[in-house]
Amino acid sequence: MSHAIPRALDLRDENQIDLRDGVQVETSTGRQLQIDPRGPFRLDLTAWALRRRSHNAVDRWDADTYERVVSLDGAPVALSVTQVAGPDAPRLSVVLAGGRVDQSAKELARGALDRLLGLSVDLSPFAAMAAPDPRLGALAARLRGLKPPRFPTVFEALVNGVACQQLSLTVGIHLLNRLAAERGRAVSASPEGPRAFPDPEDLASLQPDDLRHHGFSSTKARTIIETARAIIAGGLDLEALQQLEDGAAIERLTSLRGVGRWTAEYVLLRGLGRLHVFPGDDVGAHNKLRQLFGIDTPLDHEAVGRLVARWHPYAGVVYFHLLLDSLSRAGLAIQA
Repeated sequence: MSHAIPRALDLRDENQIDLRDGVQVETSTGRQLQIDPRGPFRLDLTAWALRRRSHNAVDRWDADTYERVVSLDGAPVALSVTQVAGPDAPRLSVVLAGGRVDQSAKELARGALDRLLGLSVDLSPFAAMAAPDPRLGALAARLRGLKPPRFPTVFEALVNGVACQQLSLTVGIHLLNRLAAERGRAVSASPEGPRAFPDPEDLASLQPDDLRHHGFSSTKARTIIETARAIIAGGLDLEALQQLEDGAAIERLTSLRGVGRWTAEYVLLRGLGRLHVFPGDDVGAHNKLRQLFGIDTPLDHEAVGRLVARWHPYAGVVYFHLLLDSLSRAGLAIQA
């Protein structure tokens, strides 16, 4: 069984234009795709919300191109994405490299990019809500075209959350880089180049000391390996969490060793795409909210919930706006 990116709908014949969920896909010959996301859309803003730090070696940004290696039915394929029109009538040009690139691979690549870059997400209700908001309106206008990014698999979202627990984001991404470099699968055409993020199959046979060698704590190493083994054994289906309500999904996630409430809410937002979820224990988000509301006292999970309730069901979208705004102000991302 493959635990890679879930399948999208069939793209069918070459050169067919298919419109679904507001995203138009034109499959061209060879190794290229053209995708028209639901507008407005800006690749630069969305890619940086996904990257979070410039040293992220999994999600890369080179001048005007977003690059990532993804596992498509177990085969690593490199994707290079450039925005060639937009943001109001956006069009993306996608080049696939490595492995066998057929219609099935193109279908999976489109599905991966839809999740990674939020291509089909309609944020017009969010924009209408944000425009008159005295705290949010100017920020939403400045970051217009930012879509909510999402990891291509729930497993990757969980490992990201575990890696970054109780660490700075900078250190957490260093750990993830090492994990991908040592355990991810390389594109056949470029064995020394970037690698896909490891699938459960790539990690299930490891021992905790193998991950401790990459800088993970013993607890984090056990969490990651035990989760991978449970998936391979068939006892855990993280993608099936999509069928559960928030409370049940959080309960299932926190039943795993080393997974607390912050990580579970992080997975709901960044893995399951639940845009109403704002990780209430996120210390960095606490600081951003305090600045936004002019609050001098510390926040807790309940206080965060009360503050963000006014933005339901788009509190998670606000989370990404605050993240990108802070990255931009700190000079860690593009200047939006």
